[in-house]
Amino acid sequence: MMRHRHHHPGRRARRWTAARCLPALLLACSTLGPVPGHASEPAPTIGPEPCAPDQTLRWRGGTLRLENDLFAGTDRNYTNGVALTMVSRDMGGRLHPECLPQPLGLYARFIGWADPAFWRNAGAASASQNVVMRVGQAMYTPEDKTRTELIRNDRPYAGLLYVGLAWNRRVLPQSAGYEMLDTRELTLGVIGPWSLAEQSQNPVHNVRGIERFRGWDHQLRNEPAFQMAMERKFKPWADGAIQPGWGGDMIGSYALRLGNIETAASAGVELRAGWNMPNDFGSYPIRPGSENRPPSTASALRTTRPQSTLAPRSGAHVFANLEAKAVAWDFSLDGNLFRDSHHVSRRPAVAQAAIGVSSQWLVAGHGIRLALMRVWRTREFDEQAGGHTFGSIALSPEF
Repeated sequence: MMRHRHHHPGRRARRWTAARCLPALLLACSTLGPVPGHASEPAPTIGPEPCAPDQTLRWRGGTLRLENDLFAGTDRNYTNGVALTMVSRDMGGRLHPECLPQPLGLYARFIGWADPAFWRNAGAASASQNVVMRVGQAMYTPEDKTRTELIRNDRPYAGLLYVGLAWNRRVLPQSAGYEMLDTRELTLGVIGPWSLAEQSQNPVHNVRGIERFRGWDHQLRNEPAFQMAMERKFKPWADGAIQPGWGGDMIGSYALRLGNIETAASAGVELRAGWNMPNDFGSYPIRPGSENRPPSTASALRTTRPQSTLAPRSGAHVFANLEAKAVAWDFSLDGNLFRDSHHVSRRPAVAQAAIGVSSQWLVAGHGIRLALMRVWRTREFDEQAGGHTFGSIALSPEF
């Protein structure tokens, strides 16, 4: 519970402005609809036919991501993030919600109702879809960790604990030399003390001998958190699990995110170059839509003998990505949506750049990938002294 609250005369107006942005952003969702096709949305199979293996949920691997600004020698702003994701095998052809666990089938039907264009052309031979489940935590702090009073001109203390469920849909448009990955991810969680941000940060600081932050009594108050993310990525078409030999490519993306976690629109590009690059859609910091993999049918060939030319192979590449974002709401800057709270003057435009290296190996017949990156972000609020930098590490095994 906060001891003090920062009231601002324009607070209600700013909330109303953020709310008015939502209809415009929702209208823009149509630009993220997949290429036209003949099917509209998933429909249940008629009759008692059993579900085929590729119509059911089967897990193929996961990723553990850790982000922290201590990697960059600071301890403020977005100071820590951790996320664990699980990725399913690809499901080809028309989606069968009745063959999925009930919550997942309901979510697929919800997408069909809220965004019918997402499932168009789902039965095409070139299309496949998979599921991503994500649980994570993020924490934000001001710069001065020693002050116990409310620091009105710096970022609020804030924590977020969440779970996300995403559908990835990969499709090669007819007669096109590129392929696309469309993502719809729903994130639900909690902001405030229930996020356990303070309880997570203190033991780490104790173990490392770092002074604790003393102002957590002023963190944002408890409230439910939600966000719907819609993203499209596109890149040159490739077959198999890797792009063999030396090469490079470019991956483009644009996205909308709606909710009281963040409401924003973004566009980005990633450049990659290296040896045996994975046939995926790039490497990203923790965010909705960040988890993607090469086609699971090709990845499953890693144990075949003799080895198929489409099978995974060891390799490494470097990458750099740039992203520009227009922000209408950010809980870590704007504070609580449903009640008054400490907040700062959010900037409406933010740019982000990242460079990194990624490598993959085959160990005892299983694929393992490690990605390291450093991220630079421009000022996010007027009171911020400068930009922000943090490091990210991701370890991704295949089962």
